[in-house]
Amino acid sequence: MALQSINPATGEKLAEFEAWDQERLDLAVRRAAAEFLEWSQRTPMDIRCQLMKNAAEVLREKQDELAKLITLEMGKSINEAKSEIEKSAWVCEFYAENGPAFLADELIETDASKSYICYQPLGVVLAVMPWNYPFWQVFRFAAPALIAGNIGLLKHASNVPQCAQAIEQVFLEAGFPPHIFTNLMIGSDKVENVIRNRYVRAVTLTGSEPAGRKVAAIAGAELKKTVLELGGSDAFIVMNDADIPAAIEAAVTSRYLNMGQSCIAAKRFIIDQFVYEDFISRLRAAVEAKFVAGDPLDPATTLCPMARQDLLDELHQQVQTCVDYGARLVTGGYQLDRPGSYYAPTILADISSAMPAYREEFFGPVALIFKATEPAHAVGLANATDFGLGGSVWSGDHATAETMALRMESGACFVNDFTKSDPRLPFGGVKNSGYGRELSYHGIREFTNVKSIWIK
Repeated sequence: MALQSINPATGEKLAEFEAWDQERLDLAVRRAAAEFLEWSQRTPMDIRCQLMKNAAEVLREKQDELAKLITLEMGKSINEAKSEIEKSAWVCEFYAENGPAFLADELIETDASKSYICYQPLGVVLAVMPWNYPFWQVFRFAAPALIAGNIGLLKHASNVPQCAQAIEQVFLEAGFPPHIFTNLMIGSDKVENVIRNRYVRAVTLTGSEPAGRKVAAIAGAELKKTVLELGGSDAFIVMNDADIPAAIEAAVTSRYLNMGQSCIAAKRFIIDQFVYEDFISRLRAAVEAKFVAGDPLDPATTLCPMARQDLLDELHQQVQTCVDYGARLVTGGYQLDRPGSYYAPTILADISSAMPAYREEFFGPVALIFKATEPAHAVGLANATDFGLGGSVWSGDHATAETMALRMESGACFVNDFTKSDPRLPFGGVKNSGYGRELSYHGIREFTNVKSIWIK
């Protein structure tokens, strides 16, 4: 089996890699496991933190080179790719600076002469990662996991093999010993084998709901810890007292950043009936004025390709089904007549519960518009989904907005801002968006053994 790197802007094959055979894969896992004691027990925390700071420096030194690689392999704009590299450096620094405090022993008052809680690494952790943020998704796992003393194995998305190789190289250039972080050049057919490997102690996956269910089932059968960050269909609620221009600006960014290929993108826009048509009109004008297709390596380009043609085809079918069910096509709804997988930014209004789109995730540049009659109705629409990752509420009444945010079934909800991931805040979802948390002190503790010590 070959892993191919295809430029989605042109369809050109950039590189091809032969997937590892079973013997090479088993050897890589054994070598990784062999480093665990040295890394976790004999390499002091301050050394691990310094190495992670070095990784941040390497990322910044190679920002232009790595950003170009992201753009070539999965199509996002070069500006967004550079921001992704900077954010990856930030998460490395964040855990290098805060990891020791997050994992410090916690004294507990009991009847013992001394009792406390400590956090010990689990061992080898497999990370199954997606293509949409090929560096950020990996580093938000790797930075806390490695600082905690774990060993990282990466099974990256098959369409970004060069990014995967480059990430491993970043750690090596930062001074990490070999096999502390290993990129596994394998396809999805080998993932089950790695999960069941006796040396692998835990699995984290960022990806689709079907992939999450499959990984969870395999890991569950082996009684191995999992963290799953799956799909999202985030609500973006706008009440009639909201700052509409600010909400429009945020809506365009939140929905169409990375060409809408983000789990925490705003996907369902739930608009108060009294500003419904005004919001649609303003959003259409903003979208049609902003996006111009071009080479994603050109900083002036605002409309970039989707990562793969099959993803575009699936999205377009969803759009067509919506229209067939009676949705109003406000703008877009077609593939651009040019090389590459470019899809016109799309707005669909008048979404109803009779449409499949009512509960589906649209992973691309398509905004779905719903009409709400009151705050309670808006929250009900927001919760009428199988997903529960993020959301936002826009209102001039902060007390009402906060109450609505608390009632939304999601892992995060932002008031008068769009949902975003921040190393200082825990990140994850409920319902079919998965379980467990990344980032903050919650993230670094996910792959630790929370151990109680009692001394009589």
